[in-house]
Amino acid sequence: MTKDVNNQNIIGTAKTVRGLLHGNKYSIDYYQREFKWGHKQIEELVTDLTSKFLQDYDSLHERRQVAKYKHYFLGSIIISQREGHKFIVDGQQRLTSLTLLLLFLQNLQQGRDDAVNISELIYSQEYGEPSFNINVADRNDCLLALYNMKEPDVSEMPESVQNIYAGYQDIETLFPSELHGAALPYFIDWLQRNVHLVEITAFSDDDAYSIFETMNDRGLSLTQTEMLKGYLLANINEELREEINESWKIRVRQFDEFGKDTSSDFFKTWFRARYSNEIRTRGKGAQPKSFEKIGTEFHRWIRENKSEIGLKNAGDFLGFIRIDLNFYGDLYQKLLQASKTLTKGLESIFYNSRNGFTLQYMLLMAPINVNDSSGVIAKKLAITSRFIDVLLTWRIWNFRQITFNTMHYGMFLVMNEIRGKSPEELVEILTGKLSEESETFDKHSEYFDPELGLHLHQQNKRYLHNIVARMTDFIEVQSGMPCRFEEYIGTKGVKHEIEHIWADKFERHRDEFEYPEHFSKHRNRIGGLLILPKSFNASYGALPYSDKHPQYFGQNLLAQSLHPSAYKNNPGFVNFIERSGLNFKPVPLADQEAVNFKKEDLDERCQLYKDLAKVIWNPSRLQEVLGW
Repeated sequence: MTKDVNNQNIIGTAKTVRGLLHGNKYSIDYYQREFKWGHKQIEELVTDLTSKFLQDYDSLHERRQVAKYKHYFLGSIIISQREGHKFIVDGQQRLTSLTLLLLFLQNLQQGRDDAVNISELIYSQEYGEPSFNINVADRNDCLLALYNMKEPDVSEMPESVQNIYAGYQDIETLFPSELHGAALPYFIDWLQRNVHLVEITAFSDDDAYSIFETMNDRGLSLTQTEMLKGYLLANINEELREEINESWKIRVRQFDEFGKDTSSDFFKTWFRARYSNEIRTRGKGAQPKSFEKIGTEFHRWIRENKSEIGLKNAGDFLGFIRIDLNFYGDLYQKLLQASKTLTKGLESIFYNSRNGFTLQYMLLMAPINVNDSSGVIAKKLAITSRFIDVLLTWRIWNFRQITFNTMHYGMFLVMNEIRGKSPEELVEILTGKLSEESETFDKHSEYFDPELGLHLHQQNKRYLHNIVARMTDFIEVQSGMPCRFEEYIGTKGVKHEIEHIWADKFERHRDEFEYPEHFSKHRNRIGGLLILPKSFNASYGALPYSDKHPQYFGQNLLAQSLHPSAYKNNPGFVNFIERSGLNFKPVPLADQEAVNFKKEDLDERCQLYKDLAKVIWNPSRLQEVLGW
């Protein structure tokens, strides 16, 4: 697509990521600046790119062999060029996310001898003025902090900027650990030179938006969902097609309320959960199986495997839509709603969603049969979601990733084993799976430092926020107080943050730590963390423990437990301590005058948190469901 620039025509150019971003600046009109991609879209981008690279990567390769690796097409962007500036009309979500990935890679390779220079793909100068290559004023403070490897404060920034920071954090947690080492410069080379986009440039806004409308409206191909509908309707009696088509449209509209890709996600999840029986092996050059084929072209997979799933005549097709689709469609909507709002009996679905675990839906649907009663369905969902909750927390505790790339193979095996099983069988199978795990609160991975235990770092901050919020909410509910978990994670009411009991003041702890680095590591240990309102952190966070200590009594129960008054006239909390046997005690003790929080206190607090975690994430919770 090439026409003469001087005649204000249209140019289409295929470019690598490097060719697109190096030496170029892109602006976005104010009415298009919202960045809306969430965890799901970021996960798909990171998974697609890293999976494609890993199909060819071999640790024995020399770096120049990356040039022979397969190429990847990332899509097109539409540009309106006016007054010497490039304005993005379509593709800013993708380009912004790509910039965040490059920022992460830039930071990840800091201090390495084999670091690849990608800074000019992110941030450069134009006429002596430094700016980001996607130049939007209200994003710059956030991006500059990330560029300088600092944590931005986005609490008062627009939602779009908060989404950008959340996207960066998603990339930190989703990027595969196997690419952190020797493979990192290979991946960066591949990303720059083997990943392509098409830049379509118009020289008037009218032309640019005309192209956008053509590509996204008049010229839009049928979606997989629409092609599946066409195939299924073609195989039922003609007089029923209009009725079924209308009911299909209603269902899709219901899905659309959760997001534009929800109908497609539903069919992938349903077909994988109920029908997928093979998955691509991990070996190099392995071919896609039913799991992967459903993920990319589920409409074609159904057509090619109709007999295996029982679609042999018009009655089968009609039942597949009227009974199976409606049943599993209702179930999927129920799961999506439970993932967004804490729902009684389905709490673990919400917790798993908070950890960004998108694989949970296929596991949850796998044991559910069309003829199951509502009571049986509730038990199966509770058992399976609790299994996932325990497993994820064990992995997080051991600094293991819980991304799609890391876990989809293992979860596929579990899914196949629990398909259609009864609640009793589910408990037996999933409890057995947990008993086989090599990493728990007591059995640790190679990534676990026994001196520090679980501790906060940049990649697990959101996970630890969830864990400490769960602990806080658990002891309050067990003490007879109302559930406040959603408040503690920031979805309701006052914004809460992780608070360190020790302020970041090494000089106050020279009696116990010789080096700042050693102090800093211990300061981040799980027992030294609380969940408190942002306003509290702003007012008291830098103060010594002796000054903060009286204020803790006015906060949540986990913070209050540091104060002796929490154990007086508080029968609910005292009864919980007696029932659980947990070693809660104030710091300092009631008979001590010195108000300080020493390393010995931190050690005891870490053990308390670990013991509390064993109660909350105990495999016996699966068995408890059968006693409902």
